[in-house]
Amino acid sequence: MSPSSLVTVGFAIAAVFLFWTLSSTTSSPFARTFPRLYNKRICLLIAHPDDEAMFFAPTVLALTNPEFGNHLKILCLSSGDADGLGHIRKKELQKSALQLGLRSESDVFIVDEPARFRDSMTTTWSEADVADLLASAFTPPPTAKGKGSPATIDVLVTFDSAGVSNHPNHRSLYHGAVRFLRNLMRDRPGYACPVTLYTLTSTSLPRKYIGVLDAPLTMVLGALRTLRSAISASRRRLAKDDMPNRLLFVASVREWMTAQSAMVHAHRSQMVWFRWGWITFGRYMAVNDLNRERVT
Repeated sequence: MSPSSLVTVGFAIAAVFLFWTLSSTTSSPFARTFPRLYNKRICLLIAHPDDEAMFFAPTVLALTNPEFGNHLKILCLSSGDADGLGHIRKKELQKSALQLGLRSESDVFIVDEPARFRDSMTTTWSEADVADLLASAFTPPPTAKGKGSPATIDVLVTFDSAGVSNHPNHRSLYHGAVRFLRNLMRDRPGYACPVTLYTLTSTSLPRKYIGVLDAPLTMVLGALRTLRSAISASRRRLAKDDMPNRLLFVASVREWMTAQSAMVHAHRSQMVWFRWGWITFGRYMAVNDLNRERVT
C-alpha cells in the first residue's frame, strides 16, 4: 500500500472514531441532551442468555450507570438449552450481566421451564404464560386491608413485536409484556399504569450491520417520530408523567469494548463463526433505540 493510501486509511479511521465520540449518548459533549431514566426499578425481559449482550448491551450499560441511580434486573425466560448447554449458559449470563454493570448475580433470574418456555426457533410462547410469570414476579399480593403496591418495578424493557431477529421467542415476550400491563389496568378506569414498557426497535437487514454508523439515521427517524407524537398528543389527551416517549443509547468506544468482552469472554459457548460478524458490525452492539408502548 502506498504512503498516500495509508494516510487516507488513517484519516478514515480517525473520522470514524471522531464521529463515534460525538454520537455517543454517554460521553459526547451533547450527552446530557438525551432523555434518561433516573432512580427507577427496571426489569430487562429477555428470552435467552446472551440476548442482554447481543441486543441490549448499550441499554444495560446506560441504565446501570451509578450516576442515574437505577436498579436493573434481568429476567430470562429460558436457559438457552436448545443445544443442551443450558447449565453452561446460565453461568455465562450471570458473568456477562456483571460485566455490563448489574449489581450482583442475584439480580439475574433465569426461568428453566422448557414445558412452557422452550428455546426453539419454531416455538411461540403463550402470551398468557409470559404475562402470568411477570405478574407473579412483579405484582405483590394485597395486604390484609386489600391494598398493596401495584407493582415492584417501574420500567419493563424487552423486544418489540418483530423481535429484532424475528425469533418467535423474542416476539412472544412483547405480546406477553403487553398482556401483563393490560391485566394491571383491568377494571381500573382512569388508572395510570404503574409500569412503563419500552421496546427495542427492529430495523431492516442492511441497518443491522452498519454498527455505530446507524446512529444519525436513528436520531433523524426518532426526531420525526417525536414530532408525530407531539402532533398526535395535541389531538388526544395522554397521561402526563416524567417518562420519555423514546430512549436512545449510543455506546461509547469504551462501552462497545465492554459489550464485546461480555460476549467473547462471558458467552464463550456461543461464539461460533457468525457471531463474530454480529459483534463486530452489528448496530445493536452500539446503538439501541427504544420506544415507549402506550398500552390501553
